[in-house]
Amino acid sequence: MKPNLRRDARAILKSAIAAASPAAMVEAALRSRRDLDRYDRIFVVGAGKAGGTMARAAERGLGRRIAAGCIAVKDGDPAKSERIELRPCGHPVPDERGVAASARIAEICADAGAHDLVICLMSGGASALLPAPAAPVTLAEKQQTTKLLLACGATIHQMNAVRKHLSSIKGGRLAKLAAPARVVSLILSDVVGDQLDVIGSGPTAPDPSTFADALAVLDRFDLRARVPKSVRETLESGTAETETPKPGDPLFARVENIIVGSNQKSLEAAAAKAKALGYRTLILASTIEGETCDVARMHAAIARQIRLNGQPLRAPACIVSGGETTVTIRGEGKGGRNQEFALAAAIDIAGLKDTLILSAGTDGTDGPTDAAGAIADGRTCERSTIDPAVALARNDSYPFFEKLDDLIITGSTGTNVMDLHLILVGSL
Repeated sequence: MKPNLRRDARAILKSAIAAASPAAMVEAALRSRRDLDRYDRIFVVGAGKAGGTMARAAERGLGRRIAAGCIAVKDGDPAKSERIELRPCGHPVPDERGVAASARIAEICADAGAHDLVICLMSGGASALLPAPAAPVTLAEKQQTTKLLLACGATIHQMNAVRKHLSSIKGGRLAKLAAPARVVSLILSDVVGDQLDVIGSGPTAPDPSTFADALAVLDRFDLRARVPKSVRETLESGTAETETPKPGDPLFARVENIIVGSNQKSLEAAAAKAKALGYRTLILASTIEGETCDVARMHAAIARQIRLNGQPLRAPACIVSGGETTVTIRGEGKGGRNQEFALAAAIDIAGLKDTLILSAGTDGTDGPTDAAGAIADGRTCERSTIDPAVALARNDSYPFFEKLDDLIITGSTGTNVMDLHLILVGSL
């Protein structure tokens, strides 16, 4: 039977998202532990876009054993809890509610003793939801510094080196606050490569960067004289005693950082579903980065190679990849990186029969839109009354796919493990 590419693509995406269910992962992680009865008290803290879902799962798994808890969640999180405080906070722009939630989390951790357990639930968005500027730096001053770094083109690692040293909770400092309690972090990774010190700026992970590294970043972009005075003085006055905890610090002997969900796990679930549907399947990579249009065209080239030469797989074939690409904004249109990915791919696969490319965010949102992404095939450009090249130049992918009814609308999924890209090539 000839495969239905659109139906299959949506089924594969659904399987990938289900595999990243934070509730299932947290419950499984708690069920696997045999040490929960050893502790006098159990505290639950954390932050992230999946925070509400993870908190409810923790309550189901721990019940009355939770002595206290606080999770910073994104505004609009519909989850309800009984024993864990859910504090709505600003995202992606941090606000004072996030500062207050961070203070409450720090208070809970500081109360934990040697015979207590602190469970930290982390997911995408935690960095913005846990703003805890180290005095005398204010939230506004830290935000001003971040904007300067972004404008100069600083990488995430460079920004984190600075931000961690302006925080009282990130860069391993949350683990330090909780010491000597046992700390177990259950982490839903939204970072390419699942680097513990990058996810949420690593509140319970060792920080390899230093005050000197942070100052070197400012100097590299000629920002030392431009950042707020409190920021400059905080970094310049840093000492060994005020440094973030480093790899090898004895405090991490009582800390476990566990990746319970990641893009790789979702790709594996997607590949398994594709195989069950009858496709020859290959996982390309879970670490895809780069300019969205360039990455999309590379995927389109792979689709053409399969269609024309049966490589790297013969049809029916499914290539799965994931990661997080970047859009350089040049126009004033409406869309997101996944819709832009599908639009760029549509142009390059135009005319190919039984060939489809899907790109979607596992959190159900793509840019400032209600879509998770979009689907394109060999007839997408032919079917459209909008010039795809013009739409792409204007970063206006949303209305392009809306008119074709090819947007992927999932609603909030309660999870976030970056993006999923699919290439499906059917048998002619």
